[in-house]
Amino acid sequence: MAPSNSVPQQISDYHVLPIALPPLVAYPTPATHYLYLRTHEPKLPTPSTPRSLFLVNLPTDASEAHIKHLFSSQLGLPSGRIEIVQFEGSKSKALTPLGERAPVATEDANSAKKKGKKRKRGDEGGVALDLECARLPDTWDRGLHRSGSTAVVVFVDRASTDALLKAVKRATKEGTNLVWGEGLEGRLPPLGSARYLNHQKLQYPDKTQLLNSVNAYMATFAAQEAARARLLARQRQEPDEEGFITVTRGGRAGPARQEEAQEKAEKQREKQKGLEDFYRFQTREKRKEKAGELLRRFQDDRHKLQGMRERRGGFRPE
Repeated sequence: MAPSNSVPQQISDYHVLPIALPPLVAYPTPATHYLYLRTHEPKLPTPSTPRSLFLVNLPTDASEAHIKHLFSSQLGLPSGRIEIVQFEGSKSKALTPLGERAPVATEDANSAKKKGKKRKRGDEGGVALDLECARLPDTWDRGLHRSGSTAVVVFVDRASTDALLKAVKRATKEGTNLVWGEGLEGRLPPLGSARYLNHQKLQYPDKTQLLNSVNAYMATFAAQEAARARLLARQRQEPDEEGFITVTRGGRAGPARQEEAQEKAEKQREKQKGLEDFYRFQTREKRKEKAGELLRRFQDDRHKLQGMRERRGGFRPE
């Protein structure tokens, strides 16, 4: 079923691209899906922003193969002009976070940013625990998106971006029948019951693969523990700026030299020299110390005089 020619070519800044969804066994009626495209305008531009497009209202089963096939094979864009496709919520490091996302995705990004300020549990002593090499295999053969999800498509140059927008306008104006996924049959994992049957199988990976993943995890964890132990041993041997030794768990292996600690303490006293009477309470404390010292000397002299009197009274000449 070809899309109706009464569809507007543009809504606000978005170009409208009608796509025909093929009938399914569960829903044998053809339907038309509308994809919205415009130039990517994030709040924080990146070097790839001028050659990027922002897509809205993607089909739930959209994949990178679908996007490339739609733009290249069905709209006539030369192959190899798409650099990367980043879907909403993806963990791709090739692009900065999307400038326009759903509220849920934005909250996740903000919470991750707040958590990043804290020290990671596996990052004690500056030693990060890298678990990428110990990841278990995925339990889904392909991902699905929520309804109305977004994506950013980065092209190799600005000319390819402009050429695709012109092709979208021409296809909408002429009413070209673009069938979603036509020509990709057999190239992607199936959906429906076959997807869940495969998911059930992937939940129980091969024993050899599972053993390799566990061994990689244990090796990485052992390396992190060894690095942490070396850091603690170094802290037990090196005094800080004030000449103190950090108290850590474990035995005292190779304590710091006493000369180094005394030298650090002497430098700290030199820094504080001249600041003894800087605050009013310091002057008060000095007066109290001086009065206490005079009282102590007075008591000492009093005891000495008492002793002399006792010795004099007990002396009897022959």
